[in-house]
Amino acid sequence: MARLNKKTVTAATPEAKDYFLWDDSIPAFAVRVWPSGRKVYVIHYRSGGRLRRYTIGQHGSPWTADLARDEAIRILARVHTGENPADKRSDDRKAMTVASFSRRFLDEYVDVHLKPRTRGEYRRSVELFIVPKFGSWRMADLSRAEVVEFHGSFRHIPYQANRTLGVLSKMFSLADLWGIRQDGVNPCRGVKRYREERRERFLTREEYARLGNSLDEATEDMPEAARAIRLLALTGCRLREIQTLQWAHVWLDGAELRLPDSKTGAKTVQLGTAAVDVLKATPRLPDNPYVITGRKAGEYLTDLQKPWRRIRKAAGLDGVRLHDLRHSFASDALEMGADLTMIGRMLGHSDIKTTSRYAHLKRENVKRSTDQVAQRISSALTDARIQA
Repeated sequence: MARLNKKTVTAATPEAKDYFLWDDSIPAFAVRVWPSGRKVYVIHYRSGGRLRRYTIGQHGSPWTADLARDEAIRILARVHTGENPADKRSDDRKAMTVASFSRRFLDEYVDVHLKPRTRGEYRRSVELFIVPKFGSWRMADLSRAEVVEFHGSFRHIPYQANRTLGVLSKMFSLADLWGIRQDGVNPCRGVKRYREERRERFLTREEYARLGNSLDEATEDMPEAARAIRLLALTGCRLREIQTLQWAHVWLDGAELRLPDSKTGAKTVQLGTAAVDVLKATPRLPDNPYVITGRKAGEYLTDLQKPWRRIRKAAGLDGVRLHDLRHSFASDALEMGADLTMIGRMLGHSDIKTTSRYAHLKRENVKRSTDQVAQRISSALTDARIQA
């Protein structure tokens, strides 16, 4: 027995089995320590002759030992009036609609754990697709049949259908974790995703030459955009990695970009001499930490799509996306003999499966090399026959 506070709860170490650390001022109040290290504030009480357990919340924001103790006092006061808070919570959870759960999902999960761009994608799926369809439904009532029908209604936009299904699946997983659904079933599991046709466009040497001329011409009236596009082509970086690049993360002596955050977390980007030359020629503004500066003081250039459309039109590259420069970087690396593992490291992929999309290009290189070897041997065989 000890008074629960930040020090005692933090010092509680996990063991092979879960255990309770009780508060000496409120005997019914405790923190439950799981083998995983998870710590949850709970109270025990009797109702209807049965021992009940009520979970207040997990240790950490927003629940501290003091806040959880205050909540325990309020709940126990309700128990003394004859109320059973556990049953009341269960009823409230079962009655929670998709719309109300979505608000909690966005506030407590999306806005806390996801990166800004991913947050936008999740909000789009929730607000434009999930809530309009299921907003008034109870979370506990949704079944796989409804999910399959919902997914099928967007078959004409397979990419969006699959992304929205993924968001909905995460919502159901959290609903189970948070006790909103208690059947242990995720109705999205087993729903077959639509096949997505990946767009792969790789620039040829002749197209690179046209792009280079177009960038030279654009340098005079939109130098920041032209500089950003050159860096995208020369590094294989993602758009946002160059767009939000700060000088503090540029190490010219080591020819590296040391990015503290990216789509796959912190990573180091190795720079070729050409990319280093572009950065060395880039002016540094004393009041702006960004490499690609915007019109507002202290900000980066927020829109590269508009200047890109103008530049690609001048280069005769209609339909080519900025992201295709990244694909082209990988394609050229394959052409020069780099293997998929190396290319994954160059591009900052966290999973080799992501890099495997370029495997067919590797096969083409092998096929071409095989043909060259066969032609060489065939030529030698022919020479031998002629000499004979």
